[in-house]
Amino acid sequence: QVQLVESGGGLVQAGGSLRLSCVASGRTFSNYAMGWFRQAPGKERDVVAAISWSGGSTYYADSVKGRFVISRDNAKKMVYLQMNSLQPEDTAVYYCAARWSSSSRTPATEPAQYDYWGQGTQVTVSS
Repeated sequence: QVQLVESGGGLVQAGGSLRLSCVASGRTFSNYAMGWFRQAPGKERDVVAAISWSGGSTYYADSVKGRFVISRDNAKKMVYLQMNSLQPEDTAVYYCAARWSSSSRTPATEPAQYDYWGQGTQVTVSS
């Protein structure tokens, strides 16, 4: 069992930056691929970025490539999402998710592939 708690959301002006953090409970955090997803009102939950258990493979949605960076610290059981050059269209609730995976290949990107979810943190970007 893994419990996830996100933090770091808030209100920021367009062009600004935020860093989201997600802390995990459980003994085997390093066995999990991790993902950040977001969901805007009236829209589906979509992947933003994902990272393999080792951190060696990452995935970014086209809309955030070059602006967002996902990273993890297995010793601290943390995963991060550095978000730069934020735009109003980035406004959403951001969720951290975990998926049991020993693969070092590109991590999963579909919400249904993830086993555990945090409660979400609101990110609002004003124009």
